[in-house]
Amino acid sequence: MSTAHNPQVSDIARGRLDGSRAGRPCFTSDLSVNEFVLVNQAGFEPLGMVMGTSVYHVGIQPANWKTSQELGVLTQAMYNVRELAMSRLEAEAAELGADGVVGVVLRPMNYAFLGEVIEYVAVGTAVRATDGRGYRAPDGRPFSTNLSGQDFWTLWQHGWLPRRLVLGNCVYHVAHQSLRQSMSQMGRNAEMPIFTQALYDARELAMARMQYEGQQLGADGIVGTFVDDFQYWGEHGIEFFATGTAVSRIRPDAAPVQPTLTMPLNG
Repeated sequence: MSTAHNPQVSDIARGRLDGSRAGRPCFTSDLSVNEFVLVNQAGFEPLGMVMGTSVYHVGIQPANWKTSQELGVLTQAMYNVRELAMSRLEAEAAELGADGVVGVVLRPMNYAFLGEVIEYVAVGTAVRATDGRGYRAPDGRPFSTNLSGQDFWTLWQHGWLPRRLVLGNCVYHVAHQSLRQSMSQMGRNAEMPIFTQALYDARELAMARMQYEGQQLGADGIVGTFVDDFQYWGEHGIEFFATGTAVSRIRPDAAPVQPTLTMPLNG
């Protein structure tokens, strides 16, 4: 596989990655012992820990406090910063000649000295198949997944391969209730339809965008889906963020692994 220099990989990062390939390479990994053993058993060797990061300034977003609506400027900013972090993680993996990255963690970092700035960091372990075959995504990028080493082993044993960590998000402003609406609910059990519908719509938008990414990859499905919420944007602003691993079935004839019953000895 090509290890040509990628402009997304910094000179400092390239020096560390080159050190993982030279002489007697000593790989780094964020895999647990069990994950490391099972990834090896699946036929993939760890090459090194890879990282991507982006520090991003978030623009100004006007909103009507009486209207529930998506905040498009903020949605796009949060999507961009995560995509930049992920693309740099994939670039480091490609620099190592990896087939993919397992155990990807994508997390925000906030700094008190940067008011309207957010950083996202993506970290994972680059792996390469030991059978000599290439398992990169159809677009040539290393595959990426947030699945654990154990889940990766199970997926592989059943003939499936991760394609990419897919993302979907939506930053949404929830309308304030009028005084009359607030008074009508005082002292009694009652659904708050403005809030219910706004939060429902925001989650659906995030999920639909994640699903669209999977469809664009030609994946057969998405596993390990998780929907999280972040409240960066004040009292009535919330972001829903959906992540999952797009997967494709590459070995339909794989024999399913039957689970075994394990009885604990501690009662």
